[in-house]
Amino acid sequence: MTGRQQGGGLVPFGVVAVAGPSMRPRLRDGDLVLVRYGARLRPEAVALFRHPRRPELLVLKRAAERRPDGWWMLSDNQGVRSDSREYGPVAEELVLGRVVARLWPRPGRPGRYRPVDLDL
Repeated sequence: MTGRQQGGGLVPFGVVAVAGPSMRPRLRDGDLVLVRYGARLRPEAVALFRHPRRPELLVLKRAAERRPDGWWMLSDNQGVRSDSREYGPVAEELVLGRVVARLWPRPGRPGRYRPVDLDL
């Protein structure tokens, strides 16, 4: 998901598509979000991480609090329990980055995106 710059360095941003209802109402299925890879988390930030039990699966959740054994991640949609209530804290090494903006197509201009909600 990260790109490469000229000279071989990693680009610290990437775009990720939201899948599923777990982050409703703030983020919806099909939304595109801008992720800053390697960004430090703080409580209440939306984080991108590898699922603790299925590392091939990337997950977006809200970082509720930092615990000694990792981050406690929660769905915004409390009816969806596929979060730390199910799989426990997420180890720091599984956290990939922080969502910094939501992107979506402008009305009437498909393929063009604009940032909104800069403090997700």
